[in-house]
Amino acid sequence: MTTLAALAVGCSRVPGVYVYEKDGQGSAAQGGAADPQSYVAENWVAKIVPTVHDQATDVVTVAAAIDEDPDAAGEKYGHRAGTTSPYAYMVKGSGTITEIDTSVPTGPMTVEVPRPGGEPLKLTIATGPVIAGTALRDAVGFIAFGDFTNQIDYAEVANQINNQVKTDVIAKVDLDGAEGKKVDFYGAFSALAPGTIFLVPTELAVS
Repeated sequence: MTTLAALAVGCSRVPGVYVYEKDGQGSAAQGGAADPQSYVAENWVAKIVPTVHDQATDVVTVAAAIDEDPDAAGEKYGHRAGTTSPYAYMVKGSGTITEIDTSVPTGPMTVEVPRPGGEPLKLTIATGPVIAGTALRDAVGFIAFGDFTNQIDYAEVANQINNQVKTDVIAKVDLDGAEGKKVDFYGAFSALAPGTIFLVPTELAVS
């Protein structure tokens, strides 16, 4: 197979699903492509969480940069899955929990983070039971489509990461009576809507 062909994607047996081919192999699966569930199980503690904690930027800093120049903020602080994808950011911060809306499947926790000389930054943290999106997968910057067999597996990586968030982060936090308390957080969000931060956490500490 030529180099050009090796970089191309071929059709799988599932209509609309693409298989990544490389190094002269028939598919990424034949080339030892990662299984999504095993990949996340092996990398959650070893690599994903440490990357967020080591590289997270203060959420107030990131929010201000996005407000000033979204493209420049993305280049400086974010990662994205492709050139047309939204930037995803790894952030950290501390604030006060003002509300947890359990009537919504994502369980949005509203947090106010102090800002010097201004109104608090309001953001939302997902507490489930539904955790959706690709923020953590995209923000860490090292999980690539070419590591997996097809689009379905690549999407499933995000789902498996979100499952880890539910079991390893949110399930360990007592959310009853949390309103009015302080929360320290790490996590990631995708810049899907201007001025909106909907965080998927890798750490929540309520006190």
